[in-house]
Order: sequence, then C-alpha cells, then structure tokens
Amino acid sequence: MSLLDYSEEWLERYSRQLILPEVGGKGQRKINEARVLIVGAGGLGSPCALYLAAAGVGTLGVVDSDAVELSNLQRQILHTTFDLNRPKALSAQETLQALNPEVEVRPYQMRLTSENALDIVADYDIVVDGSDNFPTRYLVNDACLLTGKPLVTGAILRFEAQVTTIIPGQTGCYRCLFPTPPPPGQVPSCQEAGVLGPVCGIVGSLQAGEVLKLILGRGELLANWMFLYDGFTLEFHKVRLRRDPDCPLCGEHPRITELIDYEEFCQVARETPSPWGTK
Repeated sequence: MSLLDYSEEWLERYSRQLILPEVGGKGQRKINEARVLIVGAGGLGSPCALYLAAAGVGTLGVVDSDAVELSNLQRQILHTTFDLNRPKALSAQETLQALNPEVEVRPYQMRLTSENALDIVADYDIVVDGSDNFPTRYLVNDACLLTGKPLVTGAILRFEAQVTTIIPGQTGCYRCLFPTPPPPGQVPSCQEAGVLGPVCGIVGSLQAGEVLKLILGRGELLANWMFLYDGFTLEFHKVRLRRDPDCPLCGEHPRITELIDYEEFCQVARETPSPWGTK
C-alpha cells in the first residue's frame, strides 16, 4: 500500500512521524500493527502508554488490578480526579482511546500471576514493565524470557531512575543483573520514600522510545546497557551490562523452565497486600 491509500485523517494524525526518514509509511504501518503489553498503569505506565497510543501502536494491553487513589494523581497522568476509585485499567482504556480512537486498548483488571502471565504475555510483541515491586519484576522478566518477548523495564525511587531493554537470546535478563531480590525492607517503596512526578515522565517516555525503536528495528537500544538518571543532580549515566553465563534463566545451563512462586522467592508474605503496578 502507498500513502495515497490512507485517509487524510490518518495522514494528518501521524504526519510528524511519517516525514521522519526512519519511520515513513512503512514504519508507521509497523507501529499500527504492533501489539504492546504494559504492566502497570501507574507512574511509568502512564506516560509510556500515552506516547505509544499517540504514536498509533495498534493494540495496547494494560494490566493493573488497582483502583485510582488520590495519592496517585501527583504522577500517574493517565488518571484524573474524576477517576478516583475507578479501576486503573478501565480509566487507562478510556483515556487512551480518547487520545487515539484507532488504538485497541485491552484492559486486564487483574493481578498478573504465575498462572496467567504466560498466556497474557504470549499475545503481544513487546512488554513494558512499569511495576513497583520485586515479585512482579521477576515474574514479567521470566515470562518474557520463556515466551521470547522483548522487555523494556524501568524503575524509579525518589529522584533516581533506571531503564534497560532485555531481548531474549541477545542480552542478559533481570536475573543476570539481580540474581536474588534484596531482603524485605532493605529497599523502600515509593510510598515510603517518595518520588518526584516528572522523573516518572522521563523514564516512561524513555520506555516508549525503546518500544518504538524495537517496532521499527531502527536506532540504538538500551540492550546490554542500563540507563541511570538522577533528577536531583541532573546526571545521566549508561552502564554496560553483560549476560551471566550462570544465570538460572538465560545462562548456558538454565534451571528455571517455568514460572515459580514469586512471593515466596522474594520473601513476600501472602497475607500482605502488594501494590501491583501502582508505581
């Protein structure tokens, strides 16, 4: 198909991308046909989802089991005061489709678990992790590696943030970086330590950029690199990452071949509620 086969509205909506030599009509069609899963409709998932919907990603899945709280609105820009107490997944769907009706938004108003993660992840081309707890991060990492899906993962705390892109078979995985989670209580949550809202926007935007480059197959990715950002001192660093040959998941002799009990692995008590995807 040529650009003449598309509507004037389509041409106008994506005009600023279409004129980019790295995108053009062929690249825009790739974006329109892509399927991206976003885990967490919170501080990172919000800006990432907004930019991906605006760019025209054809199908966006949004996983979040929580409801919108007043304390979320300082940074979770998918939601407004009118969405208080509404499920985040449904609020996200409404906001994203209002921004771009051409995008199919699939809300998953549920907690991602070892029972459903593989089935959900398998239906998408790329996964974005915007969660805020270790059980989810290891779960998403393992599900992506076992299904062969690229993963763009980010984390924030106070003024600091990190982003990396994991490509199964080409890069190390989250377990290469962090073989075991820190002891309970050693790393404070955003609820305990706080977070500056714009830091979420910077990291979520970087994640969206990584996704679009993955879709287009163009540009330099944060594959085998960890991007570190300090919003207080305005320092940026890139740290080289290497695949661990002894990694139990992606190493030379894998010992993890299925999803495990991540609450137990991360020493999270089952009776303690977890803020899944609410960063």
